Amino acid sequence: MTRRIRRIAGAATLNTRRAGFLALGLLMLVLAVVGAFLPLMPSTIFLIAAAWCFGRSSPRVEAWMLDHPRFGPPLRDWREQGAIPRRGKLAAWIGMALGYGVFLLGRPDAWLAVVAAIFVAAGALYVGTRPDPKPKAADIKAD
Repeated sequence: MTRRIRRIAGAATLNTRRAGFLALGLLMLVLAVVGAFLPLMPSTIFLIAAAWCFGRSSPRVEAWMLDHPRFGPPLRDWREQGAIPRRGKLAAWIGMALGYGVFLLGRPDAWLAVVAAIFVAAGALYVGTRPDPKPKAADIKAD
């Protein structure tokens, strides 16, 4: 009897955890869609987070994201190679610069502007040091 109760409790905990990851994944997906339309809000990081959450909660939704014609290729490149395409890097840098510029319009204290600049620079450096995606074997045509 005790084993059965433990098994039921374990299944309930697993279902609760999966539901939490699913809800978090949906929130990340909504934020990514919003970020696609707002120039100062990123979308890629939210897509990556959504795929991670769906990987722990719903393999079907994760597969949909990875197979999606728009979202899929950059997500697969990130998962397989830790790579960001040049166009994505450029978009990230422009977004960071615009976001920091808007931040400066608020006339923050000098120390806060310096701290924010350090974080923006660290993010830009991280993005810049990610490799470009390598062509896949299917993309290379035989001559």
